[in-house]
Amino acid sequence: MRALGLFALVAALILGTGVLQSWNSALIILNMGLVSAIMSLGVNLQWGLAGLFNVGVMGFVALGGLAVVLTSVAPVPAAWAAGGGRAIAALILGAAVITLAALAWRGLAHRRRGLAVAAILLVGLVAFRWVLDPATAAIESVDPAATGYLGGLGLPVLLAWPVGGLLAAGVAWMIGKTALGLRSDYLAIATLGIAEIIIAVLKNEDWLARGVKNVIGLPRPLPYEIDLQQTPGFAERAAGMGLDVTTASTLYVKVGYSLLFAAVLVAVLVLAQLALKSPWGRMMRAIRDNEEAAEAMGKDVTARHLQVFILGSVLCGIAGAMMTTLDGQLTPSSYQPLRYTFLIWVMVIVGGSGNNLGAVLGGFLIWFLWVQVEPMGQWLMGLLTAGMADDSAIRNHLLDSVQHMRLLTMGVILLLVLRFAPRGLLPEK
Repeated sequence: MRALGLFALVAALILGTGVLQSWNSALIILNMGLVSAIMSLGVNLQWGLAGLFNVGVMGFVALGGLAVVLTSVAPVPAAWAAGGGRAIAALILGAAVITLAALAWRGLAHRRRGLAVAAILLVGLVAFRWVLDPATAAIESVDPAATGYLGGLGLPVLLAWPVGGLLAAGVAWMIGKTALGLRSDYLAIATLGIAEIIIAVLKNEDWLARGVKNVIGLPRPLPYEIDLQQTPGFAERAAGMGLDVTTASTLYVKVGYSLLFAAVLVAVLVLAQLALKSPWGRMMRAIRDNEEAAEAMGKDVTARHLQVFILGSVLCGIAGAMMTTLDGQLTPSSYQPLRYTFLIWVMVIVGGSGNNLGAVLGGFLIWFLWVQVEPMGQWLMGLLTAGMADDSAIRNHLLDSVQHMRLLTMGVILLLVLRFAPRGLLPEK
């Protein structure tokens, strides 16, 4: 009953937004709430189920966004002709150097392997840059105002969502093999640093995804509003419902995204619940609660940690691909690890760590507050300063500070929940 009541409250808040503001705003909140809920489920798998402190969430989300470009954007023939083959050869060379260094580390004697690995990596780096740099310069010089990158495979955009999960899984595997043996606070530092590296690559490697010049006009799984408006049948149906065709087309597209995202969320939630109640889920909770006892019972703790770290990262990658598809563009500068990773963690903590329904609830509730706090703060400050003179320094300061209400509100909510409901609104059973 408590869960039903809280979800009913969130539904009432979104419906109230539609009634009091606009249905367009309500659907925007709903769609990003669905995406946020999937991210929260991913973090809940890692932290709530296994106790892994990952603060590199935004790095995996950014990989999902990159997957949309690499999968769905049409290839740029001129860029491929200028340096595409050489760029691919450089990437293969880099992978071969890393593999050779790993084999040397494992196969050589302890005294020799340090120097051997350092030599392999140094020579490999020089060779890698010698092959890659001319290729990237040639690619980025091809119509840099419009392209200047290789493009993608030109496949349907919905395929980019699982590809985003696979790309995140590959990076999570590499991170996990090196960082999961660290203590929780060092793991947090490592994942945050790696997320920053991922986003720095997206911002600076123009040949890959245009860097800070952004990739706009990404393919969509739904029709464009202008195409709907030019369809006679659609215009007639919109008129029959008492809507102008522009509003109807906008709502139609957003409702379509809501249905797609809801289908993904329901599938992920069902799988997460089945995993939670399975022997595997009980084993993961046992490892989380007492690693030494689990190891004494013969459980491979490191392997299980790697497994759940990859699964949680897959969900973040899928959510990142969905978010980029919804936006219709890839904007690397918008991925801010400290800001948005903090927001996802607030969703998990407020909703209830270890409870999948709590993670979903937190995703919807916190995103709603994140969007609506600023306009509500603007209204509140306007009400409080209504009797002050227009040139009042206090009035101007309060009105100018409204934009900071979001972070202040998130902090207050987090403190209140930790004080009065330390296990979250829907605690783990």
